[in-house]
Amino acid sequence: MNSIDRSRRRLAIAAAALAGYVDATGFLSANRYFVSFMSGNTTRLGVDIIASPQTAFVPALLIIGFVIGVFGGAILAAKAGEQRKFSVLLLVAGLLAAAALAASAQQLELAMACLVFAMGALNNTFQRDGEVSVGLTYMTGALVRFAQGLAAKALGNGGAGWDSWLMLWLGLALGAVAGAFTLLTWPGYALWLPAIWALVLAFVARRIALK
Repeated sequence: MNSIDRSRRRLAIAAAALAGYVDATGFLSANRYFVSFMSGNTTRLGVDIIASPQTAFVPALLIIGFVIGVFGGAILAAKAGEQRKFSVLLLVAGLLAAAALAASAQQLELAMACLVFAMGALNNTFQRDGEVSVGLTYMTGALVRFAQGLAAKALGNGGAGWDSWLMLWLGLALGAVAGAFTLLTWPGYALWLPAIWALVLAFVARRIALK
């Protein structure tokens, strides 16, 4: 976060909020499994292998789907060049719209597949030298960097930018609140909102790239 300018930081926070929103809707729709938080699904996989072997395939498939989404997003990002952020976010918007259509048709499995592909692809939005520079769907690293920066500041050793990592985490947390509220209040519209959100972010990213 510290290596990117303010407009890109804002884009990252908005994209993390998108991930939080989508993960909350997926979590509530699919028996407390995640569509973006693969550490949680890995724990569920381990527990299910012992406690509920007949359902262990669910987190396993979600993890595989996420990896496929990251893979596809990485290929697209590599081919898109300077328009990487725009292209990746456009792909995410399309997948989220497909998820909304599938959910409307009562095809929950297909909707979950599209959601997990989208969240995997989303992590290719911010890259440096072909690797993720800002993780958007997982926040353990952001909290570690926030706490380390805060400690450095307390010790008088710098720590500049610690607040950016906190804002990234808050973006995901508030997105999750919005996702849960929307799904429980207006379930028919819950998946259309993030599709529109991702589309708006795609054009914001395109405008930033043209500056």
